[in-house]
Amino acid sequence: MTAVAPEPPSSTPPDRPHCGHGSAPADPVGCRGIPVGGRTACLAHVNAADRAAYLSALSPGADLDHRGTPFTPELLSLLLGSTTADATGGPRLGDARFEGAVFSGDARFSRASFSGEARFEGATFFGDALFDGVTFSGPARFGGARFFGDVTFGEARFEGTPRLGPLACGKRVVLDGAVFQRPVTVEIAARRTSCVRTRWASTATLHLRHTELDLRDAVLEYPVLVAARPDPFPLGRGDSLPEAELSGEEPGVRLVSVGGVDAAHLALHDIDLRRCRMAGAIHLDQMKVDGWCTFATTPPGWNRRFPWRWSRRNTLAEEHHWRVRTAGRSDRAAALGWGTPPRDAPALRPAAVAALYRQLRKSLEDGKNEPDAADFYYGECEMRRHDATRPRGERALLLLHWALSGYGLRASRALAWLGAAMAVTVAVMMLWGLPADDPKPTTTGRQVAAGQEITLVTDSPEPVNPTGPLLERVTGDRWEKALRVVINSVVFRSSGQDLTTTGTYAEMASRLTEPALLGLAVLAVRSRVKR
Repeated sequence: MTAVAPEPPSSTPPDRPHCGHGSAPADPVGCRGIPVGGRTACLAHVNAADRAAYLSALSPGADLDHRGTPFTPELLSLLLGSTTADATGGPRLGDARFEGAVFSGDARFSRASFSGEARFEGATFFGDALFDGVTFSGPARFGGARFFGDVTFGEARFEGTPRLGPLACGKRVVLDGAVFQRPVTVEIAARRTSCVRTRWASTATLHLRHTELDLRDAVLEYPVLVAARPDPFPLGRGDSLPEAELSGEEPGVRLVSVGGVDAAHLALHDIDLRRCRMAGAIHLDQMKVDGWCTFATTPPGWNRRFPWRWSRRNTLAEEHHWRVRTAGRSDRAAALGWGTPPRDAPALRPAAVAALYRQLRKSLEDGKNEPDAADFYYGECEMRRHDATRPRGERALLLLHWALSGYGLRASRALAWLGAAMAVTVAVMMLWGLPADDPKPTTTGRQVAAGQEITLVTDSPEPVNPTGPLLERVTGDRWEKALRVVINSVVFRSSGQDLTTTGTYAEMASRLTEPALLGLAVLAVRSRVKR
């Protein structure tokens, strides 16, 4: 990566002289490193004898002030070696001031112990910055630091650091195995941030930008908030953290895995979860999903194997992976629009994916996010329907529920079936259900002598089945009568119309099925507008 020259550090006190080595008409100030040991030059530009005298005077736990100093890997190794107690231990430092320092190669602070403040504000690291195994007993300040290589804090301990960052890294920030003992705010802009096995022994807030975050096997003992920061981090005096090395990257945060995490204390805000793998996490039902968190969706357009469109809904990455694997060939699945799984993604059975949907649905319902919770209920039912270990009867019921109304979540599907059922019932009524003529009641009796009581019996004749060609039965009058019968059946009422035997049974069937389809449509609409 091509690195730009850092701006002059602003942390050099105006009342203290700087090195000035290498001054020229174009750069009259020159090196801004702090002179060492009463000399007039910084550690990088002091003569060999004075440098040796300065380093020999250092001891473990010494305070260091090398603000603005340019370091090569060899010079940094000499400096840290002078504060190492023995060959097996790491450097031991008191207050360490490296504000505005420039590290031209890899900066190795591995296994160092900072008993005071560790200040790296405005420092520039052109190589990798290695802080693995480091212990920060006091504040560790990296505000405005810029990293053009990887930043590694693996197995580091932050014992008294209330804030880490803001720092910008052109590649990767590694916090694998790091331990944060006290409440901390982490501010990072990087292409990738790895927090694998990171232990948060107190509350923490992670404000991130431009990054892909991995939280596998992280230990969360207290609430931890992960939030995407929409604007660059401020540095004071109206300045913001430069992010030139991240140009072209989206500013959002993409979470890729929470496997092995107890998510009861995890809160996510404005996080991209389209590729996030939830498998292996526990207590997902207690995870807080807030703000504009986005999930993966079903493929757009028509299903290429069957003549219908995929219903648009939020999904988990695990369902995408399962559908790709069950498709047989990855190229075929990709053509269908489902995302292919990474190589290390475990092969999950439908029952396991259904359990993930069930837990996250509970989390969304607790957050009053009913529409997204409905999508996850749909995904849960889909996985249950495809689970070959379930009884066939249960899978058949799920298939019927899916076909009729999309598990009670697709109003258009239920209304389409309702319209089809009404059309069929109207046709049956016109062709066979309505009698040829409306039967008229007749009264029969016997004539008696004057003064005697008369008994009359009024009967309704049986409806006569229509005869003749079917097309002759399709009339406006018969259509109006059939429609009235069907509309009353939808609302579970009887029209009072005289019907043939076929019409009577058709009306009974419609009074059972059509109100149920209407109810499913109403339920689907409610699930989309409920809050």
